[in-house]
Amino acid sequence: MKNEPPPFAGDKPGKRERVLHGLGVSSGIALGPAFVSDHGDIAVPERRIAASEVEAEGERFAAALSLSLKQLRKLKGKSSALPDSAAEEVGYLLDAHIAMLTKSRLVRGVERRIREERINAERAVQMEIAQISESFTAMGDAYLAARVEDIRVVGARLIRNLTKTPYAALQHVPEGTVILAEELTPADTALMDPQRIAGFAAVLGGAESHTAIMARALGLPAVLGVTGLLGQIDAGDMVVIDGAGGTVVINPTRETVASYDEQREVLALERRQLARLKRLPAVTRDDVEIVLQANLELPRELDQAIAAGAAGIGLVRTEFLYMNREDLPDEDEQYEAYRGLVRGMDGRSVTIRTLDIGGDKLAAPLAEALEGVGANPALGLRAIRLSLKERPLLDAQLAAILRAGADGPVRILLPMVCSVAEVLKVREALGQVVRRLKRRGAKIADPLPPLGVMIEIPGAALAADALAAACDFFAIGTNDLIQYTLAIDRGDEQVAHLYNPLHPAVLRLIQFAVEAALRARIPVSLCGEMAGDPRYTALLLGLGIRDLSMAPAKIGRVKRRIRTLDMVAASRRARAIMDQLDDARIASLLDDFNALA
Repeated sequence: MKNEPPPFAGDKPGKRERVLHGLGVSSGIALGPAFVSDHGDIAVPERRIAASEVEAEGERFAAALSLSLKQLRKLKGKSSALPDSAAEEVGYLLDAHIAMLTKSRLVRGVERRIREERINAERAVQMEIAQISESFTAMGDAYLAARVEDIRVVGARLIRNLTKTPYAALQHVPEGTVILAEELTPADTALMDPQRIAGFAAVLGGAESHTAIMARALGLPAVLGVTGLLGQIDAGDMVVIDGAGGTVVINPTRETVASYDEQREVLALERRQLARLKRLPAVTRDDVEIVLQANLELPRELDQAIAAGAAGIGLVRTEFLYMNREDLPDEDEQYEAYRGLVRGMDGRSVTIRTLDIGGDKLAAPLAEALEGVGANPALGLRAIRLSLKERPLLDAQLAAILRAGADGPVRILLPMVCSVAEVLKVREALGQVVRRLKRRGAKIADPLPPLGVMIEIPGAALAADALAAACDFFAIGTNDLIQYTLAIDRGDEQVAHLYNPLHPAVLRLIQFAVEAALRARIPVSLCGEMAGDPRYTALLLGLGIRDLSMAPAKIGRVKRRIRTLDMVAASRRARAIMDQLDDARIASLLDDFNALA
């Protein structure tokens, strides 16, 4: 018996094709049944709290309440982009949800239960929702009865934020599923299996958010910032995700599906052509060799990096070890993970970045260390600042890297450095860890791994000469460098259009860092998302960069661009671009060069 074709809009009563637009963050086309991630039923623990714990429990509830209100207000801001009638309707609904969390019966009831009954906040929320729902239903009023579902949705949001439950349970979805959600965190995305999940879309998120980076790393078509995504859709409805065009089509017609199937065939042909470049060198037409390395978000990308012909691993983002778990990885667990990567690269260099938790990358086991760090985590206790404050974290990671270095060449990369003092403190810590490992008789890297600095803060770029004298190599992280230079939250879809790699200030900071490294005769690479976009390749090489690190899937396209370039011409065009003051003129000069060379 033949498989039944998927149901199209024309086959299903009451279903019409809807086309939505957002930010295409990871290219490719996915077609499959929708899995709509909702708040679902969350297991709520119940426990009695001591009198001494009441104040702290109240503060925990207040923090979850504040986060819930922030989420709802952000959603309301997004709803303004909908057509007038829809924007008004969604706005009313979100206003109602906000009101339910503002000095309401629900909030007062939860606070009273925590204070008087001395129960944990999650259970207090659940009990108060049950009581309000029961009283509303008993009144026999149709309007109040309809509000019960709103109260339950608001309560579920509170409970989710209290329990820090991810928004999606994605491990067991059917093969070929397309995930639709309000928001997907990097931790959510890390759970996605590309063998089961075809792609995803979310209401919130920016093109350079860490969720977007994770999507590109996994090769999953993705669109973020899609207003109206979760309205008028049921689980199982067919969905098309166009990650390049930033389009989501819900209940596509047969004609729409046929059109996207043709585009998928074109993309498959391009992938086969790029695969043929694997064994060819990354050299320009005038024989300048460029090093192309891979960024790794997750260990399972190692095979992709090898298949793409990566010359090494230019950036291992070690946050994967801390996500979707309640405990911290110890030294041995980290060592096994790093050793697997080092052995897999078979003599090619592996650059391991120390922990960069904070901003949009949060980890449950570090919640206590990060508690109370301020309203803007991107500027707070994160990355090397957290590692130096919580020395056991840093020491365990350094020890694991040193031990993995006994199996092959490794480098240590420090994120979010802004001063020489931070580098010197890490060197001191490294020396202490080395002595401790030698006393244990552990095999470690010999010679010791080079210690490098991420140039991702404007202050670091401007102090690049001093930093170059204190470290062994630079890695320019353009993702955060652009964010901090232009004062843009790269995870916020409302300001995503302001995220501009070609802004004159950004280019000057890159140039400054490159020239400082060249003067100090230390290696310099670029490992942000700019590295993986062929549009910028000529400019970056023209500025003096000879080492680029990117998602494995991007290596083929960048190599193809390199092999068409003349370095003399690229350097000449880069000089012309750096003389410009207007980003539109910069973009025009670069795009004209790309069209001709």
